[in-house]
Amino acid sequence: MIVVIDYGMGNLRSVSKALESLGASVRVSSDPAEVSRADKVILPGVGAFPSAMRELSARGLVESVRQAIAKGTPYLGICLGLQLLFEESEEGKGASGLGVLRGRVRRFDTNGHGLKVPHMGWNQITRRQEAVGSRQNGCPVLQGIPDGSFVYFVHSYYVEPTDPSVTALETDYGGRFASMVWRGNLYATQFHPEKSQAIGLKLLENFIKL
Repeated sequence: MIVVIDYGMGNLRSVSKALESLGASVRVSSDPAEVSRADKVILPGVGAFPSAMRELSARGLVESVRQAIAKGTPYLGICLGLQLLFEESEEGKGASGLGVLRGRVRRFDTNGHGLKVPHMGWNQITRRQEAVGSRQNGCPVLQGIPDGSFVYFVHSYYVEPTDPSVTALETDYGGRFASMVWRGNLYATQFHPEKSQAIGLKLLENFIKL
């Protein structure tokens, strides 16, 4: 059973429908016990970082998410579900996150590039240059996804990992940023697989098969 975590924010229905279309058994839940028992966990998200952390805390989900990741449950974070993994965010004057990964969340500064914030629409994903031919090139959820594929983004903030080796994919928007991270059983994308047509469905299918 895949549990899609409901913390009062995010595109829960579109994510669960995409998973169901691929034959997955899915449950949308805000129950920490169900998160703890899940075979796989997905944390989607659309909205503000501080509000999301408040809602996770109010529902008693912070520790259950941390514990699920720590015990090896496959985790997929989507958009805000990626950002919340880190220690803090510039959004909301330095709000604290889950702290599963070291690093911070920063707002795009596109001055001089003529680019708009939020970064919205289709953009390319590429394997991190230093990782081509190494461990990141073998990321299980990226199997069958060509380098340079286009996926769909909607965000004003991006993650800046302390350890660059967790970066699986990069995207260019006034400079290169981490558009996917991977460490062990933890996978998280800044883009929205559920809105990224065939490429996004392939990533979700790979996650289901883990």
